[in-house]
Amino acid sequence: MPATSKRSQVDPFIVMDVMEAAARAEKAGRHIIHMEVGQPGTPAPEGALKALSAALSQPLGYTVALGIPALREGIAALYHRWYGVDLDPARVVVTTGSSGAFILSFSALFDAGDRVAMGYPGYPSYRQILRAMSLEPVGILTRPEDRYQPRPEDLPDGCRGLILASPGNPSGTVLRPDEMAALKTAADAKGMALISDEIYHGLSYADRCHSALEVTDDVFVINSFSKYFSMTGWRVGWMVVPDEQVRTVERLAQNFFICPPHASQVAALGALSSVDEADANLAVYAENRRLMLEGLPKAGFDRIAPPEGAFYIYADVSHLTDNSLEFAAEILEQAGVAVTPGLDFDPERGAQTLRFSYARSTEDIAEGLRRLTEYMSRR
Repeated sequence: MPATSKRSQVDPFIVMDVMEAAARAEKAGRHIIHMEVGQPGTPAPEGALKALSAALSQPLGYTVALGIPALREGIAALYHRWYGVDLDPARVVVTTGSSGAFILSFSALFDAGDRVAMGYPGYPSYRQILRAMSLEPVGILTRPEDRYQPRPEDLPDGCRGLILASPGNPSGTVLRPDEMAALKTAADAKGMALISDEIYHGLSYADRCHSALEVTDDVFVINSFSKYFSMTGWRVGWMVVPDEQVRTVERLAQNFFICPPHASQVAALGALSSVDEADANLAVYAENRRLMLEGLPKAGFDRIAPPEGAFYIYADVSHLTDNSLEFAAEILEQAGVAVTPGLDFDPERGAQTLRFSYARSTEDIAEGLRRLTEYMSRR
């Protein structure tokens, strides 16, 4: 049998393992409340479905590698509406989900062996994609008092890149423009390219989210239709790149992916006209968030990051366990609630944290909190 490559030996995405365990329990007849996965419980917007339905009578084939021009123009217009940024659509690259955007950005910016920094806790696939591309992830241990966002003075030496996420996953915390500018200045001083993950923009509960493009054009910005527009399974995202990088990214996209799925691009263009529907979903998340902030402390989960955006709550459970993997399995078995161990997000401290998602229906969130409270009262 052929030997496997060293770079292929990435860690599992633990939340997917939790989903599989929950699915087995459901197959056995149990009713499981899903607080593990960052997937909206709402369908794709009506505008997306109508646009795709209208297009099905025509051939759906290859598009240009950077995406349908009308979709790129629509995304550029979104930046004007949301941030007041005038963006040239030529800088917009449509991708196969945000995952495709990470592969393209890492390929464009880094060579094998380069070191790339990111905050811990953070989205686990950053680390695993980097490792699979023979790059070295470097974790910055962030602090609760900093809302789990990195400080400029904490940026490590010898790194070629810095990944920021606002709102963060798993914390849901948001970078302010002055914080983003300070991090950009610090990254420039150390020769680090900046990648800004903005996949949860549109999902905020106080001040709006701020794009790195409000601070600098010298940045790779990554976003997706998965979260705000409820289109996880459609696998369509985008990135905004500096002018001088467009052709580099285009050549990579041509060879890696040919193009994003044509059908998903058509649906995404339709979704851009469905902001009212997406904002109605946001109102559901806001109510879910209110219930979680009220109910989790009552259940015993009272050490939490301030969830300013996205649809997660990240809880320090060090007073309850030193093995979040076993604790999450216990909660699933005993309470019928699926939650994510923090090991996914922080390989150094995640054994003492859990992430709770409140992306599903309010009815499910209320029932999940009831079960958690009951379970913890007898634990």
